[in-house]
Amino acid sequence: MANKKESTVEEKLRALYDLQLIDSRVDEIRNVRGELPLEVEDLEDEVLGLKTRMDKLKTDVETINFEIAAKKNLIDESKALIKKYSEQQKNVRNSREFNSLSKEVEFQELEIQLAEKNIKEFKAQIEQKKEVISTTKEKLSEREGHLKHKKGELDAILAETEKEEKALLKKSEEYQDKIEERLIKAYKRIRQNVKNGLAVVPVERGASGGSFFTIPPQVQVEIASRKKIITDEHSGRILVDPLLAEEEQDRMEKLFAKI
Repeated sequence: MANKKESTVEEKLRALYDLQLIDSRVDEIRNVRGELPLEVEDLEDEVLGLKTRMDKLKTDVETINFEIAAKKNLIDESKALIKKYSEQQKNVRNSREFNSLSKEVEFQELEIQLAEKNIKEFKAQIEQKKEVISTTKEKLSEREGHLKHKKGELDAILAETEKEEKALLKKSEEYQDKIEERLIKAYKRIRQNVKNGLAVVPVERGASGGSFFTIPPQVQVEIASRKKIITDEHSGRILVDPLLAEEEQDRMEKLFAKI
């Protein structure tokens, strides 16, 4: 039976490697989701933007229609005034009054021409905006379809993995509580600094797992003795011997099967 000191260090190494296996499993689940959550978020933002644009365009068309109605009222008022002035011209007392009324008629005719020109321009603007509404509507429909598809993919993956991920995260917290804070801080720091998140790795073919740098035989012996926590001088990863790694992998696979 191993003495207390050896057992304590070995327990720490096993707990650290178990924690690594759990966190790596969570990493795998999140890798399966990949960029989908971000894609869904981007599509939701794009759909919202297109809807906002559609609303603004429709408001613009309503505003222009209001302007057209106002110009039509102005035309009706000008026509009524022309009729009024024309009637008054029949009862004028002198040419000065006649000419004054003629100028009023002329002014109202110009008002009508300007209003008709404005209406024509407004109608052209409406047609232009309707074209933009049509293309925006098509794009919105296409993006909503794409969003629905991506959401379906994400929901399916979440349905498969969410329960497992939550259980694994809970296990990760449980295993962290078993390990002293100093080691947890080191573990998390290493995980952040290495590309694949592997902070604890076994020795494989005389080298640190995932590395090509050979570990001296004497150091390999020390790792196998499990009497102290040894890190790889090149990557900073915590090293465990292959036998311990195999034993913990088998044990954790049984744990994962139950989740």
